[in-house]
Amino acid sequence: MLQRSTLKFLKDLRLHNDKAWFDENKAQYHQAKEDFESLVQQIIDGLVKMDPAMAGLQVKDCVFRIYKDVRFSKDKTPYKTNMGASFSKGGKKSPYAGYYFHLEPGGNSFAGGGIWMPEAPVLKKIRQEIDYNFPTFESIVGQKEFIRVFGKVNGDTLKTVPQGYHEDNPAIAYIKLKSLVVTHNVTDEAAIQPTLVREILRTFAVMQPFVNFLNSAQHD
Repeated sequence: MLQRSTLKFLKDLRLHNDKAWFDENKAQYHQAKEDFESLVQQIIDGLVKMDPAMAGLQVKDCVFRIYKDVRFSKDKTPYKTNMGASFSKGGKKSPYAGYYFHLEPGGNSFAGGGIWMPEAPVLKKIRQEIDYNFPTFESIVGQKEFIRVFGKVNGDTLKTVPQGYHEDNPAIAYIKLKSLVVTHNVTDEAAIQPTLVREILRTFAVMQPFVNFLNSAQHD
């Protein structure tokens, strides 16, 4: 469960995304940060019971900084107006697929996961795994509960077919993806309910076979 004040801080930050306002409201930021990190710890505790590969994860391994890197961005506002945490084997910087929670007021929060823009060698292995074991992959993403919770697998798509594949490959729609992610919306009201952690973990449980399949491509 998150405090209503955490959502309010993020809403206010969207309206006043500058250093002067942020410095004046540092106390509210630290309160919101602690609140979010407490939620992340609860998610880790539940996730470890469900997915032993997450054992050893710490909050600092999962939470993203609120400070933006604006060096190569046209948008020079200094702070993110969301809080996010990635749960995967080895932490947020690991090459493995995993789970993700995104907190952003205005109906933009979601629980999701998969693998986002992996390095070329990893993506190549995932494409091969989907190609070799497409019936298994199709049964996972075509399962009724999976479709009910997530809809379909998303990601930017290549305009051309990757080298070594053909357009008539039954798995080509997935093989052409540069990321393979799924999301489930979380309303602002749901984010401040005592049931939030349970709902996030339930969503992650539906996603677990999908995450496991993506990670099986990286096993020797």
